Amino acid sequence: MPSPRPLASLSLDLDNKWSYMKTHGDAGWEQFPSYLDVVVPRVLDILKRHNLKITFFIVGQDAALEQNRSVLKSIAEESHEIGNHSFHHEPWLHLYSREKLEAELRGAEDAIEHATGARPVGFRGPGFSLSKDAVEVLIRRGYLYDASTFPTFLGPLARAYYFMKSRLDENQHQERKNLFGSFRDGLRPLQAYRWNSAGSGQLLEIPVTTMPIFRVPIHVSYLLYLATFAPKLALRYFRLAMNLCRATGVEPSLLLHPLDFLGCDDECQLSFFPAMNVVSRKKVEFVERVLEIYAAKFEVLPMHRYAKAVAHRTVAQFAPQALLTP
Repeated sequence: MPSPRPLASLSLDLDNKWSYMKTHGDAGWEQFPSYLDVVVPRVLDILKRHNLKITFFIVGQDAALEQNRSVLKSIAEESHEIGNHSFHHEPWLHLYSREKLEAELRGAEDAIEHATGARPVGFRGPGFSLSKDAVEVLIRRGYLYDASTFPTFLGPLARAYYFMKSRLDENQHQERKNLFGSFRDGLRPLQAYRWNSAGSGQLLEIPVTTMPIFRVPIHVSYLLYLATFAPKLALRYFRLAMNLCRATGVEPSLLLHPLDFLGCDDECQLSFFPAMNVVSRKKVEFVERVLEIYAAKFEVLPMHRYAKAVAHRTVAQFAPQALLTP
């Protein structure tokens, strides 16, 4: 009798066109241009074909706009989990006061619930932005888990690449100076752990998984970037990461983005994002192969179900300031 597959989780940060433009410093984002009506049905169709249920982290501003509500509601109607990805999608969330964090989370929760009928129990900060205050606000607001940590040493390199491709002034650089994290983030745990706040309680943290031992990214946007040079090698890289997860007992949390499913034939304004010179058909074929490999090696769950499975376990605990100090 074959042994059961280890658990894993799968999520998609539903960043919209305007949110990429805003972070990049591009004019026109205030008009909230969107590709949700194209990408969401495409993603839902792929997930249905592969019999996968995942977590969609939704931005509150998108949920607040009437023109997006139908397509966002379709996600919940397909029984996928709805998570909170903040209201304004600002990767400098760590600079917010506690009062502003409360308003940011509450506004996103209300808009998301109104649009989808589901109130989020999980959170991911835009650009992996997190702070001690954010953890404590999440605990106080009754969240089941956070998923904002990204344990890699390559954050500063990713930030340098992003700045090189952007048109940001000095103030915008300062706001984004912690985008994608610091070198010390590579020292964070790969496995789920708990934030333990003496004044607030506990919160499960589910890191975005990086390759065990080497701590290099394995999220799908990074794989697609590698695939622009050598598709077969990119898949071997992913298989190596999955084998290392199995060997070291890491239950991976794999991250998707909308632009993993959109190509240069769909969107020409976001060419600064890796692999946006590839047509959508080729990207989708590659992503589907990644999902096949993932589901063959692990039992893939949406993040709230994974969090509930972990809830009864004994895992490492940290005070919020222990891993969140810049």
